[in-house]
Amino acid sequence: MKATSPNEAVIFFAGDSGDGIQLTGGQFSETVEIFGNDISTFPNFPAEIRAPKGTLFGVSGFQLKLGSVKVFTPGDQYDVLVAMNAAALKTNLHQLKKGGVIIANTSGFDKKNLTLAKYENGTNPLEDHSLDNYDVHDFDVTKMTQDALVDTGMDRKEIERCKNMFVLGFVYWMFNQDLKYTINFLTDKFKSKPELADANIKVLKAGHNFADTSETFTSRFSIKPAQLPKGHYRNVNGNQAVALALVAASKKSGLGLFYGSYPITPASNILHQLSRYKNYGVKTYQAEDEIAAICSAIGASFAGNLGATASSGPGIALKGEAMGLAMILELPLVIVNVQRGGPSTGLPTKTEQADLLQALYGRNGEAPLPVFAPATPKDCFKITFMACKIALEHMTPVMILTDGYIANGSEPWQYPESKDLAEIKPPLIKERQSDGHFLPYQRDKNLVRKWAIPGIAGLEHRIGGLEKEIDTGNVSYDPDNHEQMIKIRAEKVEKVAEVLPDQTYEQGSEKSKLLVIGWGSTYGAIESAIISLKEDGHDIAHVHLRMIHPLPSNLGEILRHFEQIMIPEMNNGQLVMVLRNKFLLPIKSVTKIKGVPFTVQEIKEAILNQLRHG
Repeated sequence: MKATSPNEAVIFFAGDSGDGIQLTGGQFSETVEIFGNDISTFPNFPAEIRAPKGTLFGVSGFQLKLGSVKVFTPGDQYDVLVAMNAAALKTNLHQLKKGGVIIANTSGFDKKNLTLAKYENGTNPLEDHSLDNYDVHDFDVTKMTQDALVDTGMDRKEIERCKNMFVLGFVYWMFNQDLKYTINFLTDKFKSKPELADANIKVLKAGHNFADTSETFTSRFSIKPAQLPKGHYRNVNGNQAVALALVAASKKSGLGLFYGSYPITPASNILHQLSRYKNYGVKTYQAEDEIAAICSAIGASFAGNLGATASSGPGIALKGEAMGLAMILELPLVIVNVQRGGPSTGLPTKTEQADLLQALYGRNGEAPLPVFAPATPKDCFKITFMACKIALEHMTPVMILTDGYIANGSEPWQYPESKDLAEIKPPLIKERQSDGHFLPYQRDKNLVRKWAIPGIAGLEHRIGGLEKEIDTGNVSYDPDNHEQMIKIRAEKVEKVAEVLPDQTYEQGSEKSKLLVIGWGSTYGAIESAIISLKEDGHDIAHVHLRMIHPLPSNLGEILRHFEQIMIPEMNNGQLVMVLRNKFLLPIKSVTKIKGVPFTVQEIKEAILNQLRHG
């Protein structure tokens, strides 16, 4: 037995939704992260809540890349594919490297499963030599699980639910990982039902022992810990990071947090996360619809809280009028759009970046908002905290664009201490001015008005969606006043760029031959591609926008250094349209709208093609 020591490896767990794939992948992720590997994950859910077992469209997947080096993406191709049934193999085999490892549960390749997976004439790929170019290890996981628990008195259904632990134990052996973290997890998870904890632990150990004694492998993976900066780390996905940032901003501002939401994939988990923080004064509200959700958050902001809401594209469309209300009221509000494939219901569990123009222009009238876009799961904390600070200090709604890829994907996060976070100072006014006259829409140098909380004597003022008179806030239908107020509100948003950092390069410099601009979750694929091309002698620059509106003050200056600029994005070229319009530059658009992220290879090929033919 020898141990191979690559710098990184990609493993993909696949099976039916009821096979515990997400739990298995999550446990493996946490274990290798505790060991010290850098990781990036990508859970891939079927769109149907209860898809029929064994079907191609019912496959649930969990992709993980672990490394002893910096990991930017979950990987392009798999080194190991765990297939719990025939459909799992068929839908994912094309992404397994030639010579890669297949771990297959033979009980998931019976006649019924082969028919459901649409294998012609019920041909079994484990037997027809079609997998001869792979390292196949097939065994009956279901039967071995039953054998391990034969004396427990559990019924067949309960026993089958444990079979994911057999596979997890097997994979832990493959990757030289310790069982103790999962044993502790199971003990805690089933502390009220210790018999279930014991059963799962028994099967976990059975899988590990089977791998150790079966002599099925000639080599094992041995990936050393990554050299990460010293500090305290935890595993975090994008939705968790957004929730934590909202709580942190609430504490740093001294305001309560109110989160009004309506369940929608893939944003629902933000509500689930925040509901755990009642001890921090967080109030969560599951409304009857999207409009009620955002209006409740606006009401909470009017009452002096940090109001927040989240949804995905269809829900954001419904919230449009209320966003305009918050904008004309000039109240702080944080809106999170966890983008998914559209239009309409579209692809509920698949990722896309096609709501950019909706975020910029999807409201009636002239209603500009600051728009931010995190690049990675851990970046969601930093960008959401920044967005909260802007909303509260500049008295404006803000929108944060994440997507299903970074919302559900996870990575190690070196979390900050509270003392390291910036102070947030809302422009609250707590008593009437010395002259006894309060002008609610009188502004400071950044065109920000004061925030008067209801119930303070002398600070009563008119509120509503009708146009406001300058300074007083009284209803006004005067044409000149209307135009001036529109210009003032727009300029206030533009001034946000003055208080935020200048745009910097992720890779390269103004002397590089080509500039790649990214935004949102394309970061990892772009960064990996450019690092790889740099090793081949290519000098490519990478700028990643986290502030989409207003754009960074120095972006135009950066762009004018380059004759060749390209933008990869998971839409039909929306950021390209925005930047071409603003800077009148011939920017190359690279698009992918398939519900899955760019691969590193796709970005590399696009860059090389641009260098050859640009």
